[in-house]
Amino acid sequence: MTAPPTAQPQTAQPLSAALAGCTILLPVDRRSGELTAALERHGASVRLAPALTIVPHIDDEELIARTERLIAQPPHIVVVTTGVGFRGWIEAADEAGLLEPLLVALRSAQIVARGPKARGAIQQAGLSADWVAESETAAELEEFLLAEGVRGRRIAVQHHGSGSDGLDEAFEAAGADVVSLTVYRWGPPPDPGVVRRSVTAAACGEFDAILFTSAPGAQEWLAAADILQALPRIVEHADSGRLLMAAVGPITAGPLQRAGFRPLVPDRGRLGSLVRAVVTHFGGGHARGIETAVGRLELRSGGAVLGGRFIPLARTGLDVLSVLADAGGRTISRHELLEALPRSVANPHAVEVAIARVREALDAPELIKTVVKRGYRLNVTEPDPVLTTPVPAG
Repeated sequence: MTAPPTAQPQTAQPLSAALAGCTILLPVDRRSGELTAALERHGASVRLAPALTIVPHIDDEELIARTERLIAQPPHIVVVTTGVGFRGWIEAADEAGLLEPLLVALRSAQIVARGPKARGAIQQAGLSADWVAESETAAELEEFLLAEGVRGRRIAVQHHGSGSDGLDEAFEAAGADVVSLTVYRWGPPPDPGVVRRSVTAAACGEFDAILFTSAPGAQEWLAAADILQALPRIVEHADSGRLLMAAVGPITAGPLQRAGFRPLVPDRGRLGSLVRAVVTHFGGGHARGIETAVGRLELRSGGAVLGGRFIPLARTGLDVLSVLADAGGRTISRHELLEALPRSVANPHAVEVAIARVREALDAPELIKTVVKRGYRLNVTEPDPVLTTPVPAG
């Protein structure tokens, strides 16, 4: 009798090659595995450097005590600011044996949510949101409730890890009885050395994109960059179009904008929307590039995309091609190209060798023109082309 074949483990099938050659940094903790898998299915190479960790409050005595207070004196209004925070509160109540009485108390309240993720968590608990802030901001939520009037009403405010966004103070000033609930808080990075190395790598131009999923995480990573005096160089890479900074939503984008970046922000504050926006940027001709006689040329940290086809390149070849692309068709001397190469390989023949290898790897000998006794230039389609560097949304 023939034995049945051994089942092979299932692997995720690639969805596209839009991110081939891209190295993407994720300074995030929560759901980093999910985000990594989504990016890798489009060909990206992903590096993790969590700038913060989430510390749950499952055993927080104060959280349980305030939950019991709300059960004894049910709130008139419940403010849910984050999906992960509300789910954590429900889980903490369940652990303490308080889930059913808490749900009974919440069902009698008006429930408002700061965005669709918070609403989803509310629905997952078997409850319904009465109102959702379309802008996903605490400011809109505050404006709505103050316009309705909160004097004399008990309001339970579930906060995210970075604080209350002024909600407690605003409602108390308007005469409300506020019960504040912080379900999780931000802790230090699991490995500060990894964060520092990621900042140095970003300043050296080793990443094509950096994706942020929380405002506190973005703030801490930028603070590390500031301490290492790397922030101006990273801003320079972003302004040149060689580095894409992206944020899951407008709140997360805030620290980036204050630091001088123009981050890409998807229309919807979802990880899936963030991935799609990044894929569209690199795979849809929106990344910085230049039109040449042999097709559009875009550079990636791992090589070049020529005419829609990704070709891996060695570091020296990529450095030379980068200088030529920045020149936009202008002739670059051998001396200028030599300065772009690492000192370990900088010799009189290094430029010729690098140019020859780039031509061979790209299988496009007409891409780089030799200008006798002067140097080299890209064979662009216009005498003085303009490099395409779209301004990210947001």
